[in-house]
Amino acid sequence: MAPTAPAAPTAGRGSPAPAPGPGAAADRRRRAQRRKRLVAVLFVLPALLLLGALVVYPVVFSVGRSLFDASGDRFVGGANYAEIFRDPATLKAVRNSTIWVVIAPLLLTGLGLILAVLTEKVRWATAFKLVLFLPMAVSFLAAGIVFRLAYEQDPERGVLNAVVTGVHDTFEDPAAYPTARAREGEGLTGKPGGPYTTDRAHGPGDPAALGFVGVAPEDVPAGARPAARPDASGIGGVAWLDFAPGGGTRGEIDPAEKGLPGLTVEAVRDGKTVATTTTAADGTFRFEGLADGAYAFRLPASNFAAPYQGVNWLGPALVTPAVIGAYLWVWTGFAMVLIGAGLAAIPRDALEAARMDGASEGQIFRRITVPLLAPVLTVVFVTLVINVMKVFDLVWIIAPGPVQEDAGVIATRMWLVSFGGGNDQGLGSALSVLLLLLVVPAMIFNVRRFRRNGS
Repeated sequence: MAPTAPAAPTAGRGSPAPAPGPGAAADRRRRAQRRKRLVAVLFVLPALLLLGALVVYPVVFSVGRSLFDASGDRFVGGANYAEIFRDPATLKAVRNSTIWVVIAPLLLTGLGLILAVLTEKVRWATAFKLVLFLPMAVSFLAAGIVFRLAYEQDPERGVLNAVVTGVHDTFEDPAAYPTARAREGEGLTGKPGGPYTTDRAHGPGDPAALGFVGVAPEDVPAGARPAARPDASGIGGVAWLDFAPGGGTRGEIDPAEKGLPGLTVEAVRDGKTVATTTTAADGTFRFEGLADGAYAFRLPASNFAAPYQGVNWLGPALVTPAVIGAYLWVWTGFAMVLIGAGLAAIPRDALEAARMDGASEGQIFRRITVPLLAPVLTVVFVTLVINVMKVFDLVWIIAPGPVQEDAGVIATRMWLVSFGGGNDQGLGSALSVLLLLLVVPAMIFNVRRFRRNGS
């Protein structure tokens, strides 16, 4: 008898459930992915809302606003963009922005490269980098105030002009008495600031009495002695401060009045200078070796020239370079640190091999270091280009009001025409769109380079 085949098991109360098919597993994976995407959207949503509110909406609104007039009621199309290239002040701002873009990033990248290379050879490299990077911790507002004071033309307040005038006065003697002026009607003729000439000739036995005023007692040299009456036997005279606190007789030497030492006096005959001398501590002067006769005495204008006041850093000609100098002070540390990080990643084997082959340090720098650092240098340069296009704080704070237009850039011009008295937000919006269009290509270039390097 043939064996009977076992009966197929039937599902009952205690039987296991059938294994899920491939479709159910795919559904679970899709549900898991949807949950992950939902969670990601929930986390990203606040940032997207902020981005839309603070970036996308202002950009769209500015583009739309740039197509209307100052009041915002009348559609003018591209008239505001055409006005950018007709307005002299706006063209000057565009020119200044071009100067910034060409000069500042190049200087900063070059300085950062040189300093990064040099710091590798400095014993206290970390401390040196820290000192150079410290200005990055200073706000542009604070940096602008510091440099506004440093650029002051008055040497008593501006540190740069204090240094410049100090160096100038080291090689060229300053005027002895810049504020002095002759007593009117007391024997001297001339205009304030010199030269002064005696109104008549003087000879032996006829000394000249040259009284001056306008010199503060504290400005009289410390070595000055009380004025003395000149020796009547020779050709000469006396120059003194014809002023005494509490009184005194005009045109006469009083006991409390001081001589004016260091004045240059010339003896003139027939319009020609025949001798020169200098007043002594008591103000007297005497010409030796002159032939007997009458001579006019002249005090050259160099005795009364205004003191050298240094460089007008914040004048129309230098205000833009001066502001760029302040920008360099703030951002040099940033460029140095980034380039230094790239320099640390250069294979040392290549440098050592070049040295063993007899290459000089200059050749290694030009032919190995710079080419290997080219990607880093490009990123630093483009980043700085983007930054200088938007510069506003330093220009606004450092440049005084009278030269604000000479130093203005696109960002400051945009603010001025919109809110600083122009009240033309149509033109201001057009300027903001122009600034955006100038910045976007550099940003795209940087993003693509970052992606290429990260891939």
